[in-house]
Amino acid sequence: MSDLNDDVQELVANGWELNADSTRLRKEFVFANFVAAFGFMTQAAIWAEKLNHHPEWSNVYKTVNVGLTTHDTGGLSELDVKLARKMDAIAG
Repeated sequence: MSDLNDDVQELVANGWELNADSTRLRKEFVFANFVAAFGFMTQAAIWAEKLNHHPEWSNVYKTVNVGLTTHDTGGLSELDVKLARKMDAIAG
């Protein structure tokens, strides 16, 4: 079983940002156009439902800003890592 801190550091190395108190991950995804951004959000939403773990996110034209945290634990959990990895895979 992997260590949560190691998993989070792997995500940081892949462009995710960790806030000052290590309770939230954030990443900006930029796509070619609105349709590609919306397609990403649609695919990510399906995974969020499967994991029962939903992002805080916003979309403006071709940019999607994502925030991940686990409110139940007051910080990060394996669910955040799983969803972040899925989002990275979807974004390609």
